[in-house]
Amino acid sequence: MQVREPSDHRGRSVVGAHLVLIRNGAVLLGKRHANSAFAPSTWHLPAGHREQGESAMACVIREAEEETGLTIAESDLSLVHTLDLLDPGSPIPRIQLFFTASRWSGEPAVLEPDRCTEWRWWPLTALPYTAMGWT
Repeated sequence: MQVREPSDHRGRSVVGAHLVLIRNGAVLLGKRHANSAFAPSTWHLPAGHREQGESAMACVIREAEEETGLTIAESDLSLVHTLDLLDPGSPIPRIQLFFTASRWSGEPAVLEPDRCTEWRWWPLTALPYTAMGWT
């Protein structure tokens, strides 16, 4: 069955895929580079945007490997949260999908130092938050 797509892209959203890895009561977060276009110098999950023809699961697996060197099988992923975001700074709506992995191989390493300066396991009871936001 062929789906007829509209000729324009009205209503299209940017799709982001985020990885929530928890080990021994701590979550993996990366410190974004100070020159990052989004949320510079803040802590964030491994994440990225889906590429043309790519599933969200394939995206999060690719991003995890590119950013951290971790290897994850699609069968080990579970969707845990969805966020429909209308950012006041952008006319393009965004859908953010958050996945967790039941297992993975490797240890996180900084593989894109121009985007992320370090990876750290943060205890869920002591996340990097201040009154001004994520730091």
